[in-house]
Amino acid sequence: MHIAAHRVVHIHYTLTDDGGMVLDSSAGGDPLVYLHGVGNLVPGLEKALEGKQRGDKVSVTVPPEEGYGPRDESLVQQVPRRAFKGLRELKPGMRLHAESAHGPGLVSVVAVTGDLVTVDGNHALAGQRLNFQVEIAQVREATAEEVLHGHVHGAGGHSH
Repeated sequence: MHIAAHRVVHIHYTLTDDGGMVLDSSAGGDPLVYLHGVGNLVPGLEKALEGKQRGDKVSVTVPPEEGYGPRDESLVQQVPRRAFKGLRELKPGMRLHAESAHGPGLVSVVAVTGDLVTVDGNHALAGQRLNFQVEIAQVREATAEEVLHGHVHGAGGHSH
């Protein structure tokens, strides 16, 4: 069975940056399982897997425009410390849920200087090329319920 829209796909993968540093991997663990064709993977990887089948191995480099997008420097902002009510300690590297003019999202704390906190709303991999090594472990038809919900359900069904 080939990978196509509304098929459940199990993949083992390793993601590296251009320097060869491993950023993420399923090695030694369970495969990543996703519903193909509904945006559950970055677009460039999903496009590269289209038509592949169990046992195929794929190497693909995904440019930022087909990955997590280019960096947007307007998403790096200085915010008054008082905006972080209920948080006693803020440290660089912390990831926080935030509301912005673009809606809810995650931000990373970049720096804390006096009463100002610099946050970055870009995805950590924005602006980077993504290098994937992928092996297709399994492909199956999705159930009608999985297609309706837009994601894969486990062996026991769904819990939402």
